[in-house]
Amino acid sequence: MKEQQKKLLIIIPAYNEESTIGALLDKLEQPEIAKIADVLVMNDASVDRTKEIVQGRKHTVVTHVYNLGYGSGLQIGYKYAFRKGYEYVIQMDADGQHDVCNIEEIWKKLNTKNEAGKYPDIVLGSRFVEGSTAYKTSLLKKVAYTLFRLLIRMGTGRKIWDPTTGLQGLSRRAFSFYARYNHFDDQYPDANMIMQMILLGYVVEEIPAVMHERTEGVSMHAGLKPILYMFRMMFSIVAVWIRIKLFHVDMGAGDEEKAA
Repeated sequence: MKEQQKKLLIIIPAYNEESTIGALLDKLEQPEIAKIADVLVMNDASVDRTKEIVQGRKHTVVTHVYNLGYGSGLQIGYKYAFRKGYEYVIQMDADGQHDVCNIEEIWKKLNTKNEAGKYPDIVLGSRFVEGSTAYKTSLLKKVAYTLFRLLIRMGTGRKIWDPTTGLQGLSRRAFSFYARYNHFDDQYPDANMIMQMILLGYVVEEIPAVMHERTEGVSMHAGLKPILYMFRMMFSIVAVWIRIKLFHVDMGAGDEEKAA
């Protein structure tokens, strides 16, 4: 008998993560997670054994012929989730930095109404709010986080403590919007997408998360990349604000009446 599809899909972008993906899947296959979620690994043209490891565990894996980047992998995952009829998505990294214990907490938050009586569209797993574990980061990254927080607060009135977290839960309303053309940054979807979704009226919540430092592999923000990333993201955040506030592109997309 074919196993019934879950309501929740865990999307894991992966690029040359053979050293960590197996241990992560071990944890995701534990009963408390397996009973509520299916797993999709977006293999971004890895040249190691990432694909073979995932296939051997009988999880769904989509492999790109060419390296498309982190954002493209996520968006293709959203399209998959939409077409397969999933109601929720949780995205997490393949490198072991995002502790699996966060999944149940994000899942609970997605299914809990806030003080205004609305369910969250996006739940951010934060490294920097009260209750999160201690997380070391470089001075340059601290500067970038501070700038991104400032820009988001100036643009939306909201203070988001961890504007670059890759650990997120999304409702169908949110990921179906992301799945559409020109609604998602296919290269570096971070603080700019948070700015976008808040301005469009989607409900964004932030909860403390348990995260670990990378022990294997190389970060996509290694070397001089963080400097280029910081400037690119700053311009992207401002561009999002201009597009929505001045030109009213997609304004109101998060309203319940229009999203129904």
